[in-house]
Amino acid sequence: MTFRRLVLLPLLGLLAGCNLVVMKPSGDIASQQSDLIVISTILMLLIIIPVMALTVLFAWRYRQSNKDAVYDPDWHHSTRLEIVIWAAPLAIIVALGAITWVSTHLLDPYRPLDRIAANRPLPEGVKPLVVEAVALDWKWLFLYPDLGIATVNELAAPVDQPIQFKITSSTVMNSFFIPALAGQIYAMPGMETKLHAIINKAGEYDGFSANYSGAGFSDMRFKFHGLAREDFDRWVQSAKDGGGSLDRAGYLGLERPSVKEPVKRYGAVDPALYDAILNMCVDTAKMCMKDMMRIDAKGGMGMAGIGNVFALKYDRPRVRGGEQAPPKRFVAAVCTPEAPRDGETPEVATPRPAAAGRASLETFTPRTSVAERAQADRPVAE
Repeated sequence: MTFRRLVLLPLLGLLAGCNLVVMKPSGDIASQQSDLIVISTILMLLIIIPVMALTVLFAWRYRQSNKDAVYDPDWHHSTRLEIVIWAAPLAIIVALGAITWVSTHLLDPYRPLDRIAANRPLPEGVKPLVVEAVALDWKWLFLYPDLGIATVNELAAPVDQPIQFKITSSTVMNSFFIPALAGQIYAMPGMETKLHAIINKAGEYDGFSANYSGAGFSDMRFKFHGLAREDFDRWVQSAKDGGGSLDRAGYLGLERPSVKEPVKRYGAVDPALYDAILNMCVDTAKMCMKDMMRIDAKGGMGMAGIGNVFALKYDRPRVRGGEQAPPKRFVAAVCTPEAPRDGETPEVATPRPAAAGRASLETFTPRTSVAERAQADRPVAE
């Protein structure tokens, strides 16, 4: 017996690795989510525990050796028992439905905060700290548009100030998660998700990606610092004084896959960088997605636009099922032919790579006239 206990003793050490930060968070949104988990669990246990207890009771009472148990093979219905069996679960379902409906609206990540913590309403005129979070391979980039700074694998915010996150990704889907702050929110390329949260206690907290995204996923982690206002101001000033500059060219280098990227700070940031990341046109030779969607909303380019696409260099065709996949392409320019005026030779538009993420046009005058081309197109009689 002593040997068995000694064998099981090392297993108890595994319990030391349990982290209850989800149930004891430091942010108001995460605290409300923790309360929701506890309330939902208790409501479900109101049914589960009696059912488990009655299972043991019935098995013991109506065991074969108990001759005192009433044997009634003709019993088939009890109105009172049916009421208990159906009313109790129905009440639990109604309660869970009401709690879910209310919490879905109150804890909507897109909903701006109206309180700092329980019994502490948000003062009027308080503006949230805007943070633009970008999931890269395999690191996190945080842009502070109102402060003009950016960081890699490091995030900071003042205590008791609302934070408005704008979240996107550069390549594949990720999940932005700081357990002490709020629930996880997905980051997707070409899309923006939002999260409103607040930190109520100063400290250093873990943040990471909760969605597998490739070889470097395990090291896609960062530290979130909840700081007092004075400490946060000093942190911002240190980033401005000691950080470099992040522009489009710098981002394209940062975007390349890397593992265990050290903390970096940038004291100056291109104000249009996040919009270019979101619209997948940091490379100025590519058309911005918002421009492409605007073209599609007006009817698209049809067959005339087929010649305006270029293959992506970094998407290598892969052999799957014995077939070689064609390269993916993107629209790089838009051609709009102009209607000719009376007696004039029409100008034909030819594409050229778009600059600054926008389509551009270049026209030239053909060598032959309209009448000459029409004559050339006629069938020759034999």
